[in-house]
Parts: sequence; structure tokens; C-alpha cells
Amino acid sequence: MGFELLGLSEQVLSAVVDAGYSTPTPIQEKSIPIVLMGNDVLGCAQTGTGKTASFTLPMIDILAAGKAKARMPRSLILCPTRELAAQVSENFRTYGKNNNLSMALLIGGVTLTDQLQTLDRGVDVLIATPGRLLDHFERGKILLNDVKILVIDEADRMLDMGFIPDVEKIVSVLPKNRQTLLFSATLDRSIRKLADDFLIDPKEITVAPPASTADTVLQRVIYTESKSKRRDLRRLLSSEAVSNAVIFCNRKRDIGILYRSLMRHGFDAAELHGDLPQAARMSTLEKFKSGNVKLLVASDVAARGLDIEGLSHVFNFDVPTNAEDYVHRIGRTGRAGKDGRAFTIATSEDEKYLEAIIKLINQNIEVLKLDDLIDQNIVSRNNPKLNNLPNKKKINNPSSKPHHNVDNTRVKSRKRTKTPELPKEGTSAGNNQFGERIPPPVMPSSPTIGMGDHVPAFLLR
Repeated sequence: MGFELLGLSEQVLSAVVDAGYSTPTPIQEKSIPIVLMGNDVLGCAQTGTGKTASFTLPMIDILAAGKAKARMPRSLILCPTRELAAQVSENFRTYGKNNNLSMALLIGGVTLTDQLQTLDRGVDVLIATPGRLLDHFERGKILLNDVKILVIDEADRMLDMGFIPDVEKIVSVLPKNRQTLLFSATLDRSIRKLADDFLIDPKEITVAPPASTADTVLQRVIYTESKSKRRDLRRLLSSEAVSNAVIFCNRKRDIGILYRSLMRHGFDAAELHGDLPQAARMSTLEKFKSGNVKLLVASDVAARGLDIEGLSHVFNFDVPTNAEDYVHRIGRTGRAGKDGRAFTIATSEDEKYLEAIIKLINQNIEVLKLDDLIDQNIVSRNNPKLNNLPNKKKINNPSSKPHHNVDNTRVKSRKRTKTPELPKEGTSAGNNQFGERIPPPVMPSSPTIGMGDHVPAFLLR
């Protein structure tokens, strides 16, 4: 089915074609006609499924008829983070270019003078984070009694971040006779309770199991020791054909440490987390999207609104303690049918979190020794026909216990002989700035051949 069969106007269809799209995703195909009919929607879709366009496209057509009044937005979109709000605004600019609709972005960390002037004139679309919107509403700068359409995006993240009380206050002052669209990556009991409170006879749309991972993403776990994580990540990055990648850390302080470590070792990297000034965050995102930065070290919340086309890799420097965060993280690669690769660096302390992830996705994640993976990558580059060899996946029977396989492989992998890094030219043996032991340089008389004695024998013939 093409977009032309969904009931969208010629103006919107033209903008969609100009953006390079011809076929709607499942969430778009199911949602757009229902939204155009004026029904409330409870949508469940993973990150990267085209969810944002599933409500922006029909909203543009609905709002095309009518005119905004001063300080009274005609539609309201609530987002949990500033980055996600900015992404939604980009969608409206892209698909609404043939319509004369006004829009305002109300988020923290940016100058509000221009936005408030726009609000004073009246806007068709107001995109905001709950806290900033509530602040300006209570000051009397915004009136919400003319909102015809309310969108609550990523409601599960709103719940996690503690924004629901603010959302409830906002909803309480909106007109009762409105259309409400609520989207979430999960539909657990808490989300359904919100839906009962905010929606009226909604149409429920689920396009994929909430805890599934895309078949296009190859998933692997690399076990190591805590003190060796940065070193092994660098070896992994050097081995993989990385076009661009997001590297996730669990703690903000570790993001800065890892970012500086990568930069010192010559990697093209940037950091993204909530403690950075908004201007710095927006600048970093723009550099990453434009390809000026190759590696983005980020937190879960800061990267939630990140939408990068063709992301080749996701690296979990830390195993997420929340299993659903794993699904969201690796969902940033392997989008739109393209292949992606997701690697998780784990230690023995992470075993319970890996077991929770495997239970959630009902799929085993193969464990590889880092040296074996590097060897496979060397073989694959030298023999392109063998590229599919390391990409085999193991899908568990739901009644099986997949973590047993992970544990057995882990024990073997921790007993491997470590492959030390050589010091940079001009340095001597000792400890580097990260406290890692550096062996003395290999002399020309060394028996090591080519890339090392761990290279498969057939490559040494």
C-alpha cells in the first residue's frame, strides 16, 4: 500500500515524496486513516518504526482547515525530552512545507523570546516538554482552551521520568471535546491506566510485540573484566566497519570518562547527556546527524529522541539494568530493513541483567570472545563470500532457559589469554594514563608473524 491510499492531501503526499518515502510503515498504515477520522488512538510501536510521521502527517491535514488565535494553540504535542521535541518539530517542517501552518517549540535550555512572540500571534502546533509548558501556563502566557488535538508521545518514558503528574495537570485544563493520541513503546498496566484516564473509546494499534528486537540487528555479547572495558571497546571499534555508532553508558559520569578516553586514543567522538547545556546538546546532535562526528557516547534519556538514518552500530558499554532499555538502545540500528550490529560489553556482575534481557526478548544472544570476533572480521574482509558466517542467530524455545548457554560461554571466554596493547611509538613499558599495563614493544626478531600468533593458520600459509 502506498501513502496515496491513506487519505492524505496532495500537499502532504508531495512533501512525503520529496522526503524520499513511497511506502508507509505498518504503524503509519494503521494509524493515519484512524487519526484522519478523528478517533482517539492508543499506539504501541518500537523506536524507529516511523511512529512520529504516523501522527504528524494526518495532523497537518486536519489543521489545514482553521486558524489559530493569539496565545491559543490548536494542537499540543507533549514529549519527554528536548531532543524528541526537536525531532517532532523537524517532522512538521519537512511534511508541512506545502501548508501554511505555524509552529512553536517550547522546551528548556533555549531562548524563549522568539517562541513567545510566535505564541502571542497564535500557533497551529505547539510542541513542548511538560515542565516548561506547565510553567508558562501557570504564568498566564499560554491558553490551552482551544486545543483540538493532544498527542502524548513516548508515554512510557514520561512515566519513567516522573512527568505524569505534570501531564495530568495539563490534561485537566484541556477541552473535554478533543482528539487524543497516546503512543508508547510498551503497553503495560501503568500505560493502560493512563489511556483510561486520557482517552475516550480509543482504537488500539500494535504493530510489533513490545519487547521484540528487529531481525535485521545482529546481537552479540563480549565478556571482559571491568578494568579492561575501555581497552576492549577500542579494540572492538577498530575491528568493526563502523560508519556511525551510539555508545551507551548507564551513568552520566562514565559518559565523560569514556568520551575523553576515546578522544585521547584518536577516535572521532562526542558526548551527550542531560547535564550539558541545551545549546551544546543541540550542536552535538547536529554534528552527529551530519556525519561530522562518528561516535556518540550517550545516556538513555539523552538519546531517546535521536533518529539517525542508517546507523551502523550500537555499543552497550554498560549492560542496561532495565531490560526494556536494551530493546530501545539496539532499536536505533537495523531500521527500515537495513542491517545493523549491536554489541554489549559485559562483566560477571552483569549476568542477572543479561538474563532479564534474554527473558524479555525471548531470544538467546550469542557470546563471543573478542579475539574470535576480530579473527572473523579479518576473514570476512578477506573473503566477502563468508560475511554471513558470524551472523548466525539462536532463537530459543520460549520454555527453554537461554541463560545457561550464556553462562557456559562466559566462563570459557574469561579464561582466554589477554591480548595486550602495544605502547605508542616513543613510549616504554609500564602503565598508561588509564592504569592499564602496557607490554614492551615487539622487537623485529620476534617470532610473531603478520597480525599475531592468534591469526588462523590458513592465513599464515
